[in-house]
Amino acid sequence: MRWMRGALNEGVRPREVFAWSLYDFANSGYTTVVLTAVFNAYFVGVVAGNASWATLAWTATLSLSYLIVMVAMPGLGAWADARAAKKRLLALSTAGCVAATAALAWAGPGGLWIAVPAIIVSNVCYSIGESVVAAFLPELARPEALGRVSGWGWSFGYFGGMLTLGLSLAVVISAQARGQGAAEFVPLTMLLTAGVFALASLPVFALLRERAQPRPGAARPQGIGAVLRRLAASLREARAFPDFRMLLLCGVFYQAGIAVVITLAAVYAEQVMRFSQSQIMMLVFLVNIAAAAGAFAFGFVQDRIGHRAALGATLAGWIAMVLIAYATRSAAGFWVAATLAGLCMGSSQSAGRAMTGALAPSARLAEFFALWTFATRLASIVGPLTYGAVTWITAGNHRLAILVTGVFFLAGLAVLARIDMRRGEALGRATA
Repeated sequence: MRWMRGALNEGVRPREVFAWSLYDFANSGYTTVVLTAVFNAYFVGVVAGNASWATLAWTATLSLSYLIVMVAMPGLGAWADARAAKKRLLALSTAGCVAATAALAWAGPGGLWIAVPAIIVSNVCYSIGESVVAAFLPELARPEALGRVSGWGWSFGYFGGMLTLGLSLAVVISAQARGQGAAEFVPLTMLLTAGVFALASLPVFALLRERAQPRPGAARPQGIGAVLRRLAASLREARAFPDFRMLLLCGVFYQAGIAVVITLAAVYAEQVMRFSQSQIMMLVFLVNIAAAAGAFAFGFVQDRIGHRAALGATLAGWIAMVLIAYATRSAAGFWVAATLAGLCMGSSQSAGRAMTGALAPSARLAEFFALWTFATRLASIVGPLTYGAVTWITAGNHRLAILVTGVFFLAGLAVLARIDMRRGEALGRATA
C-alpha cells in the first residue's frame, strides 16, 4: 500500500480509500443492469406492453427523476456540509436506492403503478449517493493526486457493473434454458442488483470517516420554496468562482453526449448495426472493460499533464468515436467505436470529478459537488431528448442523430479552453 499512501492526505488510511472505491463498485450495478442493459427494455416490452408510448414513458420517467435531483441536490449538499452529514445522507440515499430497486421485482406486465415510482425513487437516490460519495474525494486525496484516486474509484466501479451484469446474465441464461420468460427472470435480476449494491456498500459506512465539522446554527431547508431558494443561492454564489462555473457549463455539454451513449448505444447497435441481444450484452461488457482501463490508467496521466489537458484529450477521443460510429458500415468498425467510447467514458467521468474537487472550496464540498450533479443531470435530459428529436424529425435517421451528438463534445471542448485551473484552484483555497 506504500504506492497508495503518497497520494493520500495526512491521516487517511488506504482502507478508507478502498471502502470509498468499493461504493463505486456497489452502485455501478444499478446503472448497468437497471438503466442500460435489462430493465429499460423490460419496461418498454413487458411492463408497458410495447405500447406506442412505452419508450416515451421510460424517458419521461428518467427525466422526471433527473429534474428532482437538479432541484433538490444543491440544498441537500449545502445541508450536508453545514451539518457534517455527508455520510448520513449517503446512508439514507443508499437505503432508498436498494429498496426501490428491489421493489422493481414486483413490476410485472401492466405494473406501471410500481415501476414508475420505483424508478424515480431509485434513480433519485442513486444520483444523491453518487454526488455525496464524490464529495469525499478532496478529503481523501492530495490535490496533486485527485486524478489518480478518482480513477481508482471509477475503474473499480466498472468492474462492479460487470459483476452484477454477469450474475444477471447467468440468471437469464438459466431461466431461458428452463423455458421461462422475461416476466419471470427479470424480477430476479432486480433483487440480485439490489443485494449486490447493499452488500458492497457496507464497507464505506464501516471504514470511511466524516472529517468535516458541523457549522453552528445550521438548519435543514424546509419546504419546496426553501429548496428552490437554496438552489438559486448556490447558483448565484457560484458566480464568485468563474472557472467552476465554466466547468459546470462544460459538463452540461460533454455529459449530454455521454448520456446519449449510456442510454441509447444499445438502440443504435440494434437499429443501425443490426446487433443481436447477445451481441449487445457483449458490447456492454466491452465498454465496461475499456472504461475501467481508461479510468485507472488515465488518472495517472491526468495528474501528470493536468486536469484540463486530460479532459480535453478525452473529448477529442469522443469526437473521434462519434465520427467512426457515424461512418462505419461494418460490425468491426462499430466494435472499434465502442472500445474508444469505453476508454473515453472512464477517463472523462473521472476527470470531471477530479476537476470539481480541485476547484471546489473545501468547506463547501458537498454543495459544489451537488452543483456538478445538477449539471450532469441536466445533461442527462438534454442529450437523449436531442437524439430522440433528431430521429423523430428525420424519420428514424440514427446516423444523423449520433453525428449531432458530436456537437455536444465540440461545445464542451470550446468551453474547456476558457477554464484557468491555476486561478480556479487558488480561488478555491482562498475561500476555504
